[in-house]
Amino acid sequence: MKILVTGGAGFIGTNFIYYELENYPDDNLVCVDKLTYAGNIDNLKKAQQHRNFKFIKADICDRKVMYELFEKEKFDVVINFAAESHVDRSIEGPEIFFQTNVMGTQVLLDACLKFGVSRFHQISTDEVYGDLPLERPDLFFTEQTPLNPSSPYSSSKASADLMVSAYHRTYGLPVTISRCSNNYGPFQHHEKLIPLIINNALENKKLPIYGKGINVRDWLYVEDHCKAVDLIVRNGKIGEIYNIGGHNEMRNIDIVRLICNQLDKSEELIEFVTDRKGHDLRYAIDPKKIHDELGWLPQTKFEDGIQKTIKWYLNIK
Repeated sequence: MKILVTGGAGFIGTNFIYYELENYPDDNLVCVDKLTYAGNIDNLKKAQQHRNFKFIKADICDRKVMYELFEKEKFDVVINFAAESHVDRSIEGPEIFFQTNVMGTQVLLDACLKFGVSRFHQISTDEVYGDLPLERPDLFFTEQTPLNPSSPYSSSKASADLMVSAYHRTYGLPVTISRCSNNYGPFQHHEKLIPLIINNALENKKLPIYGKGINVRDWLYVEDHCKAVDLIVRNGKIGEIYNIGGHNEMRNIDIVRLICNQLDKSEELIEFVTDRKGHDLRYAIDPKKIHDELGWLPQTKFEDGIQKTIKWYLNIK
């Protein structure tokens, strides 16, 4: 099987490429990445030594380049990780988020139609659902939860999801969509919470937390996410949406305190800063559907995953 992985030099895409190369060494993987600030070609050094891996620097919004690539490579599967994904950046400058996340996705969908790709898989986010109240721990996002995005980032991802579903209904394109909770693990860009706190703590810098740090996120170790995506692509039902959650809700302040404890750093480094505009309160996913249909459940306990993550960042220092 020949698989196109877009955004493969980013955090989750990189981890997915290594997961596929390890578990399916006879498959051919082509990675396309624009190499913006969030994409790092050094992430893929080991992958580039593999005989069945190829990297191409390109922009998924460039229709001519994408069509030429699809015509040449004849992909069986396209998995779209490529996205602008930082909420703060989307608040400051929304345009690039809609350009990449919506228009780029449309270019890929058109290319899949034109060149007969067997499966298009869209990597989405639980943020398309908006948020849940802190005082209702009994509520969870399901695949039937209405879309109610809060930020320009999440609204661009929701727009892309709707377009993917429309291409399935209108044109019969074989698609699947997955919506994941907050990922953590190796290769994550330093602007995200966990690597930011780890790196700042190691340098004895202030550890910034929005508001009072009471916002809750459902944390998913990135390798567990990769396993879920692989299962969906190979065995998921065409036209379906699957939520991928970590069964691990934690407040931001508790994440930061835990990292301080692991690194033997003083909590006096913690600094509460002005809250993010439109800051979602709580994310929590019910992954019952993917468990019932595909047998997936997260395997990595947070206490183990965070230790592996901290160790990885220590090793690259």
